Amino acid sequence: MLIDLSGKSAVITGSTRGIGFAIAKGLAQSGADVAINGRTQEAVEKAVAALNKAGPKGRIAGVAADLATAAGSDTLVKAVPSPDILVNNVGIFGPQDFFEIPDRDWTRFFETNVMSGVRLSRAYLPAMIERNWGRIIFISSESGLNIPVEMIHYGFTKTAQLAIARGLAKRAAGTGVTVNAVLPGPTLSEGVIDMLKDGEGGGSPEEKAKAFVKQHRPSSILQRAASVEEVANMVVYVASKQASATTGAALRVDGGVVDTIA
Repeated sequence: MLIDLSGKSAVITGSTRGIGFAIAKGLAQSGADVAINGRTQEAVEKAVAALNKAGPKGRIAGVAADLATAAGSDTLVKAVPSPDILVNNVGIFGPQDFFEIPDRDWTRFFETNVMSGVRLSRAYLPAMIERNWGRIIFISSESGLNIPVEMIHYGFTKTAQLAIARGLAKRAAGTGVTVNAVLPGPTLSEGVIDMLKDGEGGGSPEEKAKAFVKQHRPSSILQRAASVEEVANMVVYVASKQASATTGAALRVDGGVVDTIA
């Protein structure tokens, strides 16, 4: 299968590193013009330079905006008014006991992980429907189905993304626009590596991630963390013309963590 996204444009939120950066790289190498996003101009410029160095087929641009706020979303929409592909990837996470999570953290997680995608989808979907082609992809998580006891506030935002993606797919029914959610499992991104630094035991990031999976996600069939490229590969396919019959789906790249055959 040859995925060619030449002539298409994409916005990937929270894409200066980790899964978002890998998605941006994959889309750009498939020919799409890509706009990456991060909270600071410095981070955006560094990521743009790295993508250009990787030899993309599409053009690379960057927009600094904090998408946890409505003003930040407006900034991004003004800079990139009508993309063909929207990947709602920006998100925050971190372990915290339920009884120690203050209201402000629930609100912060909701605004960042959920409302960023709501605002951008609301801004971009009408033009996609009018053009009769578009892709909206929410980067959810297996934690949206298998709520982690150590990150309940994170898990609930990922469940919310599944509901929004399914509902928007129905809203775009009968058009050439698809809306899907992709559900990574434990993934060896920079954010996860940072989180594991404070954990017990030594070893490489890969070894620490493997130990985390075995302890905290024992149902994993893969028995290791995925790479960011493995997650990005699924997203690039879902964004492609070849995925035109896939919509309203929750597509798992979770290494089999969710124990179901459906």
